[in-house]
Amino acid sequence: MRSSTAAANLFIFVASILSLSTASGQTAPAGRFQEPLERYEMQPAPLIYRLETSPRMISQYGPFVSYQANVDAQGNNIVGDAANEPSISVDPTDGNKVAIGWRQFDTWQSDFRQSGYGYTTDAGVTWHFPGVLENQVFRSDPVTNSDETGTFFYLSLLVNNFCGDIWRSTNGGQTWALRSPNGGAHSGDKEWFTVDRTPTSMGHGFQYQFWTEFFACEFGGFSRSTDDGATWQSPISIPNAPQWGTLDVASNGNLFIGGGDSGSSFWCIRSTNAQNPAVTPTFDQITTVNMGGSLVYGGTVNPGGLAGQIFLAVDRSGGPTNNNIYMVASVSPFGGNGTDVMFSRSTDGGLTFSAPHRINDDPINSNKWHWFGTIGVAPNGRIDSVWNDSRNAANNLDSQLFYSYSTDGGVTWAPNVPVSNSFNPLEGWPIQQKIGDYITIVSDNTGGDVAYSATFNFNPSRGQHEQDVYYVRVSPTGGPTPTPTPIASPTPTPTATAIPTATATATATATATATPTPTSTPRPTPTPRGGPTPRGRPSPPPRP
Repeated sequence: MRSSTAAANLFIFVASILSLSTASGQTAPAGRFQEPLERYEMQPAPLIYRLETSPRMISQYGPFVSYQANVDAQGNNIVGDAANEPSISVDPTDGNKVAIGWRQFDTWQSDFRQSGYGYTTDAGVTWHFPGVLENQVFRSDPVTNSDETGTFFYLSLLVNNFCGDIWRSTNGGQTWALRSPNGGAHSGDKEWFTVDRTPTSMGHGFQYQFWTEFFACEFGGFSRSTDDGATWQSPISIPNAPQWGTLDVASNGNLFIGGGDSGSSFWCIRSTNAQNPAVTPTFDQITTVNMGGSLVYGGTVNPGGLAGQIFLAVDRSGGPTNNNIYMVASVSPFGGNGTDVMFSRSTDGGLTFSAPHRINDDPINSNKWHWFGTIGVAPNGRIDSVWNDSRNAANNLDSQLFYSYSTDGGVTWAPNVPVSNSFNPLEGWPIQQKIGDYITIVSDNTGGDVAYSATFNFNPSRGQHEQDVYYVRVSPTGGPTPTPTPIASPTPTPTATAIPTATATATATATATATPTPTSTPRPTPTPRGGPTPRGRPSPPPRP
């Protein structure tokens, strides 16, 4: 019976891939790994009246405290659900207001997932989980962001037709309203978006989005909104069709996209005119970036997903490192089994990039996993990086969240610090054998706010731990964050040119000497807030 079911599921999966390729008129480019495709494979889980709860998890590791975010109305853990792939936003005008979006599974026995969200008004100590964007609508790949005034945005993918839409919150993530038409943000699998937050930029307030072009709602892999996400322009293609990456905007309004071919090729792609509402965006510069290895899909720590995607962030500090471009990815060194968190930077507007620098500082061991690596850049130019790390596990699987930072534009990095207890990433799977594809961090001048998934809560009826979403605050060594040290720019060779691609090989490698031992900051008492009023919306029709 088990083998016949597996065969049936395989047939359904292959048929869905073929139908998507036929519907979009596109197929995956030769040489690329198979996309870990989001797919509509289960009906909504039956309505469950949850009678079983347990105290919410507060997990402390030294001075770092992780608070569970996916809790019920009473602040308790919901036994039997699952939550992963969190994306965090912080109000830049009030750091007490934080929102996280995640993939919400009402029961681990079903792969049917929705767009869950939670918010805090006391800097992450107390979390409220009002529900999901739309009840019983199959959604995935949550991405949140904010503008400079503290308005939050939530990009969500409708799995059955690969179209996305934008939701907006003007009260710190407590309630969300559909900003674009349902599915009206175009989009596709593994989509990401950013907001131009520079008031002096021509494109101030514009939203830019890109996704995996050959698994999309319609043709193209990039779209732009000039009205805060309300409407989106017809998609266009990006050179090289990058995937599994992110994008950011420099202080001069130039847009940079970091992506790859799902293997060992990585690119930084620039558009200087995306900020001009009068023209269709074009991409005038492509630079090949050496990240020192290949992305991994299907690794032992996350069999059904990525070991990490590509994160690109731009420094807008106005200081010596202003408009530096940074890229981070968890990659497998050529010939290795595990992954390292690798970093590269550009000091010349993406024209050239430094040689890859290994952020995790443990002895090289190809069996260790340093995965889900991500970065945030603070307004003062400090770079924060967090990732899951199996260095301390005898089985090379159990992982802790680790942290490092740089105050000199990524030339040197502080010694790595574990900031969470160990957890088993292979437990709590809601049918789909993964704990998401990414975690996220937002940095400010004194530290970073992190959203990550872990399996700290134990479910006795299942006999294993559950996937939940956690918030933790990380910060550098005691007291205020040091001012970034002015540095000499590396001398890259060769020089990249406008399209076609170019490769830079400059090296910038050093060892930081400060040992970070962050201290906890007192948090104010939360003010209880009411939940949102449910908004009924029709489900989109299924894709052929």
